[in-house]
Amino acid sequence: MTEQNTTGAVPEAVATPEAVATPDAAGTVEPAPAPGPQDAVPAEAPQAPAPKDRRRLFALLRWTAAVAVFGAVGSGVAYGIAQPERTDVPGLSTKDDGRWVYPDLAKPTLPPGAALPFAEDNRDGIHYAGLTELLLPAPRGSKPDSTLKLEKDSVVSVDTFLEEYDPTAREKMKQGFTDDGLRQIVARGWTMPDGTRTRIYLLRFHASGFVDAFKGCGGAMNLNGVKRIVADTEWAKAKRAQSGASNGEVTVHEESAPFGDEQIRAGCVQSGDIQAVILQTRKGQVAALPLHQAVILQHQLLG
Repeated sequence: MTEQNTTGAVPEAVATPEAVATPDAAGTVEPAPAPGPQDAVPAEAPQAPAPKDRRRLFALLRWTAAVAVFGAVGSGVAYGIAQPERTDVPGLSTKDDGRWVYPDLAKPTLPPGAALPFAEDNRDGIHYAGLTELLLPAPRGSKPDSTLKLEKDSVVSVDTFLEEYDPTAREKMKQGFTDDGLRQIVARGWTMPDGTRTRIYLLRFHASGFVDAFKGCGGAMNLNGVKRIVADTEWAKAKRAQSGASNGEVTVHEESAPFGDEQIRAGCVQSGDIQAVILQTRKGQVAALPLHQAVILQHQLLG
């Protein structure tokens, strides 16, 4: 079993070919000649490589082949998330510092002939993969959020999504979805043992220009039960660790004190025709690091 991480898909090991005996040109095997006097003392056989050395050699060959295979992958097939150094991305620390452990991530397979988001022939950033396949998976140790009203294939209705917002803002936002070309919303939610609840929504529009009209994310987002939301002051340091995605726009926000029984943090990722809204709540205060981690990874999946 490979070690799980939070960024790149671990390449599968490539089997090394076994040695195959081949017959002579006539297709037969000649019997060995009878030993003569000079063969009374057999010559010393060459030393075989130590088992440990062979394992290292085979491992090197497997990884070399895997790198060559991944280097040849192009549009229209599965494409992996680049794996930076462990210290560069939240979630890869070797010690427990509050980061969550996610499954290995890989971007989904595209339909044949489809362009990658933000490729030369797709500068509008259209995502041709299934929307559900672009959702960040839940981390290890989490439980599905049973309060999230999911339909088939993780689809949520507009009304379900708007429950995250103040009732006074819902009617206007719903009309905006009709006017601005909203196509679909999917979601995933989970709760961690410490009580942190995460909901990730992906909204797909007809084109990136329609995403610009969405006002449900950012400093003016009118979330349900939240009096005031401000920019996350710790995000400036965290975003320097971001790797594997350079397209789109990312902002992170937090509910300012004083707040009620629980605090909320929000991450917004605008990537081509998709808008991601990531919300985390917890009684007391929400730690900044898990949200930063989720935002970075979701941006990588979309970018």
